[in-house]
Amino acid sequence: MNGGGLSREELIRYGRHVSIPEVGMEGQRRLRASSVLIVGAGGLGSPAALYLAAAGVGRLGLVDHDRVELSNLQRQVLYDTDSVGTPKLASARTRLAGLNPDVAVETFEAHLDSGNAFEILEGWDFVIDGSDNFPTRYLVNDACVMLGTPFAYGAILRFEGQASVFAAPDGPCYRCLFRDPPPPDLVPNCAEAGVLGVLPGIVGSIQANEAIKWLAGIGKPLAGRLLLIDALRMEFRSLDIAPDPECVVCGAEPSVTELIDYERFCGETAGEMATGGEGEAEDGAGTEDTGDTMEDVDIDVHELKRRIDAGERFQLIDVREDYEWAICNLEGAGARLVPLATLPAAVESFDAAEPLIIHCRSGPRGDRAVEYLRAVGFDHAVNLAGGILAWAEEIDPAMPQY
Repeated sequence: MNGGGLSREELIRYGRHVSIPEVGMEGQRRLRASSVLIVGAGGLGSPAALYLAAAGVGRLGLVDHDRVELSNLQRQVLYDTDSVGTPKLASARTRLAGLNPDVAVETFEAHLDSGNAFEILEGWDFVIDGSDNFPTRYLVNDACVMLGTPFAYGAILRFEGQASVFAAPDGPCYRCLFRDPPPPDLVPNCAEAGVLGVLPGIVGSIQANEAIKWLAGIGKPLAGRLLLIDALRMEFRSLDIAPDPECVVCGAEPSVTELIDYERFCGETAGEMATGGEGEAEDGAGTEDTGDTMEDVDIDVHELKRRIDAGERFQLIDVREDYEWAICNLEGAGARLVPLATLPAAVESFDAAEPLIIHCRSGPRGDRAVEYLRAVGFDHAVNLAGGILAWAEEIDPAMPQY
């Protein structure tokens, strides 16, 4: 051995890392001594696994239980056409070994649940959540908080994605941002709404980048920040996230002190993504409106403006999240914030005698909310087409956009 503990072959293989002053030989040695577990070997897990293996992370774990399907190949770059029908983990192991035989790849062909989560997640230096459903996402968060293991969060839907690092020391966890899982069937998944094939490559690479920085001890992590990515507009925005002192998992007096199987809250179909996929943008946050809505379910922003100016009585419900409300809102028009996940608990406070106008950022969450509200008896609930983005673009250009 030479080169400060790196072999000649390693110096050649990782030369472009070693030549970076911030990484150098010490950073590369740290990567070699580190371990990362990836939950979900799908759209997000694929690029993350490839780049972490290429970077020389010494021990890499993959959790998945699916087989490769033809529809995966549009975005899950870890696999090829010959892999269709085979277990994902078998194909992934072969591909990663071919990329870098010095990386020890461990596979867990299992559905992550409260019974095995600690056993699988314990002992890793960093976790990447490439999950594709809310039950797994909340389970990963809770387990990582309890184990003291930081993890990179990623989510995608249509053209938009999110990324952050949670459960870092003194940083927020996923529940500080999204306290409760959404109700069953309120959130569209990638199978229903679609996803631009390159988007998971962008978000998964960001997750791998965060893992490498953390393990090498360089740079500023995404902990305490939520990165919002709009691939259609090619815009990036970073929002600060503070730890919630009343968080049910990482707060001063946590009420969740053991792992929970969240299928009973979220429903088995609440998202295509988790152990096996790509992670949908939270509650469909920031997705583009396709305009594919039922007749008489939408109104446009000009009609809303007319109703406001005319002094008509109606209830204006904003189903976005707290952090989105803080950026811009229609509070001056009487809007009330009811995040989508809390909608079923809030319906009893709605006045059935007054019209309900629902809005989100750009439309899809509003569509889901209206579908739910009409199913429980609010027949005159309508969605604001284009959401608050349309309001900012067509009615109030001074309103901040995100």
